[in-house]
Amino acid sequence: MAKIKGHVVVNLERCKGCSLCVVSCPPSVLSLLPREVNVRGYHYVYMKNPDDCIGCANCGFVCPDGVLTVYRKKGEE
Repeated sequence: MAKIKGHVVVNLERCKGCSLCVVSCPPSVLSLLPREVNVRGYHYVYMKNPDDCIGCANCGFVCPDGVLTVYRKKGEE
């Protein structure tokens, strides 16, 4: 059985760092970047543990600004 892998693409310039996506991620893939900010002065989200992403898209559903795009593909076991 192929395992589903996911990947999250973040629009860095529109992210406000609200961390709703971080809280909603079951495998704790996402985190806020602690030292860098975007052009609007917000800490933005990034994939801290990309290999753990299951492509559930919870992060994309809860993002109030729609800055996350989630891709899914069948991985190999």
